[in-house]
Amino acid sequence: MSRIGRKPINIPAGVTVTIDANVVTVKGPKGTLTQAFHPNMNIKAEGNEILVTRPNDEKENRALHGLTRTLVHNMVVGVTEGFKKELDVNGVGYRVQMQGKNLVMNLGYSHQVIVPSIDGITIECPTANKIVISGSDKQAVGQFAAEVREKRPPEPYKGKGIRYTGEVVRHKEGKAGKGAKK
Repeated sequence: MSRIGRKPINIPAGVTVTIDANVVTVKGPKGTLTQAFHPNMNIKAEGNEILVTRPNDEKENRALHGLTRTLVHNMVVGVTEGFKKELDVNGVGYRVQMQGKNLVMNLGYSHQVIVPSIDGITIECPTANKIVISGSDKQAVGQFAAEVREKRPPEPYKGKGIRYTGEVVRHKEGKAGKGAKK
């Protein structure tokens, strides 16, 4: 029994939802999102709620039920509030800044790492060691944040690199610490 799939999705004021077969389009103050869903899922808008139902209790349909409901809910939340990921840059001489629409990062390499922004994503650098990525599409925001983090992931010895705000990186002892414990 899918508990998440059975919950109705409330449509806030100022948001319009269009359902054509299994293609859902959500328009709101932060933009428009369109996504096609599996044909087995039944998506209906009733009043100011969206209901997702499944035709039977086969394993595949049970798996798709909660997923479809969550994806539609994320679309509604995205066009009203939006999604945001924050990254921290740790390391001596590591800096980030915006130059036009490009994110320019000094990450200890012999060259600067330049990441061009993409449509639907807003990049901000409030300080030299912080990156804020925001947008209406949760998947696109998370993917872009992962690509930026991939340029210099945090290393476990000194903790240098790019990490999500609040991410915990387990520190390891170096060679000296290992030999001293006998």
